[in-house]
Amino acid sequence: MSDLSPGARVASFGHALRGIATLIVGEPHAWFHAVATVAVVGVGVWFDVSSGEWAWLALAIGLVWVAEAFNTALEALADVLHPGHHDGVGRAKDLAAGAVLLAAFTSVAIAGFVFVPRVLDLWWR
Repeated sequence: MSDLSPGARVASFGHALRGIATLIVGEPHAWFHAVATVAVVGVGVWFDVSSGEWAWLALAIGLVWVAEAFNTALEALADVLHPGHHDGVGRAKDLAAGAVLLAAFTSVAIAGFVFVPRVLDLWWR
């Protein structure tokens, strides 16, 4: 049975925050996601998007960050378990990286649905 004490719960948040910090500091792709996140939030504020559009944008941003975190975790675990080249490990890493790419494509599509009409409106005024 796991420890459900308040102290253990607080400690688990600390572990999670350390994981997020590790992702942001240690992964070059996370820097790209961070810049994209700041850009989307900035453009969303500038265009004064609706609360429903914010929900879609937040979902898209979160999707990419979660995919990147899982990809990074899988790669770290695979490297510990099998540091040398292994076709199966390589396939798993490729699949995880592909998941991040799919999440990014989905996020770009969502951003397009939210922002393209506004950009076109600016051009046609």
